[in-house]
This record gives sequence, C-alpha cells and structure tokens, in this order.
Amino acid sequence: MTLTLSAVLLFGAASAVAIKTRTTGPGSALLLFLFGFFAAGTGAYGPIRDLVSSFADFLASVN
Repeated sequence: MTLTLSAVLLFGAASAVAIKTRTTGPGSALLLFLFGFFAAGTGAYGPIRDLVSSFADFLASVN
C-alpha cells in the first residue's frame, strides 16, 4: 500500500509545529524556506523540487 502526501501539506504541518514549539535554528529556517517555495510555486520551484525529490529517493534507497 502506497501513501502519497503533498509536500505542501507535510511542510505546512512541520512549519506549524516549529512555530508552536518556538523551535529556532537552521533546520527550522530551511523547513520554512522550503514550505514557501512549495506553496508559492515560483520560478525556482522546479530545481528545488528536483533536489528535494532526489533527496527523498536517496533516503528511500538507503534501507
């Protein structure tokens, strides 16, 4: 069974948790940065989406 979730949904939920817990640092900044690009769909969306997709594929192949 394959479960597919939108990147906007995942990054949005993670951003909400980061803001609620007042977590700060480079990880939170990167998370909010990525959420902004996925939500806005700017011209940089394509390369950033490809980078995130490649990283997700790498993580999936590690196990």
